[in-house]
Amino acid sequence: MALRPMHVDWVATPPPGAYPHRRLGAPPRPYAGPPSYPVPPRWGFPLLAWRWPTSVATDDERPADAVDQVQRLARTASHALGLAALTSLWAAGSEIWRYALLLLSRYGALSATTVGVSDAMVVASAVVAVVAGVLGLVFTLLWLRRAREAAASAAGYGPPRPDNRVLVGLVVPGVNLFVPGSVLAELEHAALRQPPDARPRPSTLLRWWWGVWAGAALFSAFTVVWSFRSSVQAMADGVLLHAVADLLAAAAAVLTAVVVRRITTLLLPVDPAAIRRMRVVGLKDAPAPTLRPFRASGSPR
Repeated sequence: MALRPMHVDWVATPPPGAYPHRRLGAPPRPYAGPPSYPVPPRWGFPLLAWRWPTSVATDDERPADAVDQVQRLARTASHALGLAALTSLWAAGSEIWRYALLLLSRYGALSATTVGVSDAMVVASAVVAVVAGVLGLVFTLLWLRRAREAAASAAGYGPPRPDNRVLVGLVVPGVNLFVPGSVLAELEHAALRQPPDARPRPSTLLRWWWGVWAGAALFSAFTVVWSFRSSVQAMADGVLLHAVADLLAAAAAVLTAVVVRRITTLLLPVDPAAIRRMRVVGLKDAPAPTLRPFRASGSPR
């Protein structure tokens, strides 16, 4: 005969006297004020001054996304291009002053101080303009690289040209007359979120920039070739050619800064506060809506 195990329920109860018996019906004691301590308490907040939490990343410490980097590089490139434009205008003014001195020298000798100051102005402005132009070109290329990445991320497809081919097309003389316009047209196409199978069509601003860029490059090359002529009239004409080349360089720098800012604006997300809210106040010449036929109250549904 097998023994069946017994089912036992264990119940835990507090021992007698663990809790004081509460008298039923006893009135609550009135409030006697805050608690008092025989000695100063040793607990409390730490003796530290209030400060901002250091575990939360601030705007400077938070990693910036691609659009923020493009915006910062666009601001830097615009400042560098503005400096290049100003120095090019300074160089153009120095060349025009030199040409005016050449015209005045036909009627008499000029002082050595005036000629020396003019030569120093021409040399200094040319050197500063070249340095500022190189800085503007470097920052613009950095902006272009970041802008291509941001545009590819926003449009959903990669750029049609790799970065190394774009760099070669922008630096090699002769080729840089055509490649920059094509690259910026592709960038503008992606910034506008156009489909990848559509052909990029540059805007009017981009076409003007393309023409000024190519014209300034060709005229600068022509001016360099003209400077090898050694006749007196050729040297005098070369002064005017240098002035026009500097003016075209200033125009190209200004238009480049405008194009950089426009494409950067296209890459920025749309601000809901900038959207104009509209409401319908009336309809004119609208077709009448189609109504259901009238149904009597006693007709079946």
